[in-house]
Amino acid sequence: MKIISSKKMSQLESLALRNGFSAADFMEEAGSGVALVVHDYVEKNNLDRIIILLCGKGNNAGDAYVAGIDLMRLDYEVYALTVLPIEDSSPLCKINFERFINEGGRLAGVAFEFPANGVIVDGLFGTGFHGIAEEPYASLIRRANNSQLPIISIDIPSGLNGETGTAEGDVIIASETAFLELPKTGFFLNEGWNHIGKIRYVNFGFPKEYIEDCEPDLIMLSEDILKPLLPRVKRNHHKYERGYVVGLSGSPGMPGASILSSTAVLRGGAGIVKLMHPEGMQAELGTSPYEIIKVPYHYNAPQDIVSLMNQASATYIGPGLGVTQETRQMLRLVLPQLNKPCVIDADALTIISEEEISLPPHTILTPHLGEMMRLLKLSAIPQISMEFLKTCMQYAEKHHVTLILKGGPSFILHPGSPIMVNPTGDPGMATAGSGDVLTGLIAALLSQNLSCKDAASLGVFLHGLAGEHAAEELTSYGMLASDITFHFPEAFRFIMI
Repeated sequence: MKIISSKKMSQLESLALRNGFSAADFMEEAGSGVALVVHDYVEKNNLDRIIILLCGKGNNAGDAYVAGIDLMRLDYEVYALTVLPIEDSSPLCKINFERFINEGGRLAGVAFEFPANGVIVDGLFGTGFHGIAEEPYASLIRRANNSQLPIISIDIPSGLNGETGTAEGDVIIASETAFLELPKTGFFLNEGWNHIGKIRYVNFGFPKEYIEDCEPDLIMLSEDILKPLLPRVKRNHHKYERGYVVGLSGSPGMPGASILSSTAVLRGGAGIVKLMHPEGMQAELGTSPYEIIKVPYHYNAPQDIVSLMNQASATYIGPGLGVTQETRQMLRLVLPQLNKPCVIDADALTIISEEEISLPPHTILTPHLGEMMRLLKLSAIPQISMEFLKTCMQYAEKHHVTLILKGGPSFILHPGSPIMVNPTGDPGMATAGSGDVLTGLIAALLSQNLSCKDAASLGVFLHGLAGEHAAEELTSYGMLASDITFHFPEAFRFIMI
């Protein structure tokens, strides 16, 4: 799905209106779509049918009033908390306010006490907002955030900059954001991801030809894009045809990363994985799954490493590898000779950020923000902005690699393609070893004949889905990286349906 800036969306809407489309019709469809999102949330979470609309003076509030009307027709008790006199509102907002009152909607003053149950619908500001929310909005936003009630924002959480994702003052922290037609860049940049919650699509009748013609700023990964990429499972495959992966991973005292990544290879659908580890680690790896084939190596025999890795369908290097001088010298000799697709992560990223080493022709790098900072030779960790993402793309193009910038959310940057962003995942995935699991999963997909771009995109999406399933079972507080691996089946099932 295309992601565009709020400015571009405004320009598209203005163009549609000049060409005869109706703003009133758009608002009616938008409000009805928001009502369905709210109703679905209430039903899933078994909440009381009490809705509090937070209404400003623009068309975002008009959408909220329409949603309130539809919800009342579904037997909800709906209150509208209006911040300013209705006389100060936009024409369409006034019209739908009157309709809301005539349908039996109730008004609430700014001092209204939020109930113990129900849902807040945020219609204070739209995507054109920038700057700092002032009074009386600021205190209302704080009260809503502190109410413990779920908040569903219309198009964007109020107070968030739809272009940049900056949150300069008080900003709604939404449980869900019902975005209208296209998600906005500000959802995924800077602080946006901390405020939007789950994002839900609302079709408001906007003409498809305008969307098809517009140039996206980003592309959001979705199951309809990724389902065709799933490797086909053939009934007569043997294990090497399913995918043969060799990993160069682990070091004395650091066996866990190599076990996690190798296990993820097998859970990710590959038929066989061989874990190359330094000689002397056999005892430390003794508790690893039986299915992982362990192959010790000697630092002074790099050609043996190259020979085995070039027999594989795909490779990975880095988890738990260490950054010793022996390891550095080994990578200087091994990496330029690899001719199979390779995922490079963790300690190997640190080494290539400090050494001039030629990379294999089909390479995926998986840095988190700090590692990306080192690759780019930056002195401080930057904010996630469109400018920074373009700098990352320049790195990918210069080095002919696919980049996965890991984080909340993760971005995929492949030369010659739009920057992609992944909407799946859970905060509980910010735990040691989660990146190692992603490395193994992507290597598994590479081994099943996916391109670097496709393996990176599908792998990040599945990894995030598995993390969501793990969090549902264990909460975001109690999950481990290994739990993500165990929930790969649910993630694959989601894509397959």
